[in-house]
Amino acid sequence: MRTLRTRLGFDQRELQSRRAFFDIQDEDLARLAELRELALKHMDDINEEFYTHLLSHPETKRFFPDDATIRRVKRLQREYFLGLFEGRCDLEYVENRLRVGAAHEQIGMSPRWYIGAYRKYLSQLLDRFTNELPVGEGRIGYDSVLKLIMFDMSLAIDAYIAANLETLGRHQAAIRELSTPVIKVQDRILLLPLIGAIDSQRAQQVMETVLLRVIEEKAKVMIIDIAGVPVVDTKVADHLMKTTAAMRLVGAQTILTGISAQVARTIIQLGVDISAMPTLARLQDGIELALSMLGQQITKAST
Repeated sequence: MRTLRTRLGFDQRELQSRRAFFDIQDEDLARLAELRELALKHMDDINEEFYTHLLSHPETKRFFPDDATIRRVKRLQREYFLGLFEGRCDLEYVENRLRVGAAHEQIGMSPRWYIGAYRKYLSQLLDRFTNELPVGEGRIGYDSVLKLIMFDMSLAIDAYIAANLETLGRHQAAIRELSTPVIKVQDRILLLPLIGAIDSQRAQQVMETVLLRVIEEKAKVMIIDIAGVPVVDTKVADHLMKTTAAMRLVGAQTILTGISAQVARTIIQLGVDISAMPTLARLQDGIELALSMLGQQITKAST
């Protein structure tokens, strides 16, 4: 199973490039490791102040609905905080930080909130470094942790964007699937009721969907009902003809239903030749024709 880091293409070369950009030197990491005792000393106080801030704001409080959630995220936050002072910035560290951004996307926390949360972290660290370290050491130590936190922030945003794009992709795929619902009418007969406008992207989706279902179901007839398509122009007609041609290539015939008087006039006026497929006004007639093509008929229930 690929890690989040590998899915984002984050390798050793990218690590070195980003470390160079953020000016994270080995000396910075060594300095942070030396500050670990100071971090441990103030970890709980910083954590409490951090969550007091988040829970005081209505927009961020909603991400922590109960005490169990708060206890869990506080534990994770302590682990994150101590990770800043481990003295390393390798690919394992990157993977951990990328998961932070992905987790934020999963719970719906947008970047504006965790960027603000990082600000709170930096403010608290600056206070501790200023109060407990000599002036020169405090400034240098703060600069080192600032570099690493900015590095972390860039990773979190990268992961958030990638996860968000994946989520959008899944939603769009679901919407496309709903917009091209292929229904099995009977063995080897399928129905595609089209509703709404048909552009080039949707037309391609229609063709891919019907071809796949025809092959899966070993269908011989595909009924395409366009009663719900508001405008039938040359583009729509062209898409229908291409779909019909594709159907023939996989051994299926197409029946076009839902032809209203207005649509019929439009097709004639446009000079579009759709004689390659049977066309009918009513879906019921299309179903009966499809059954007759396969030597079947509608069986009426006895009374």
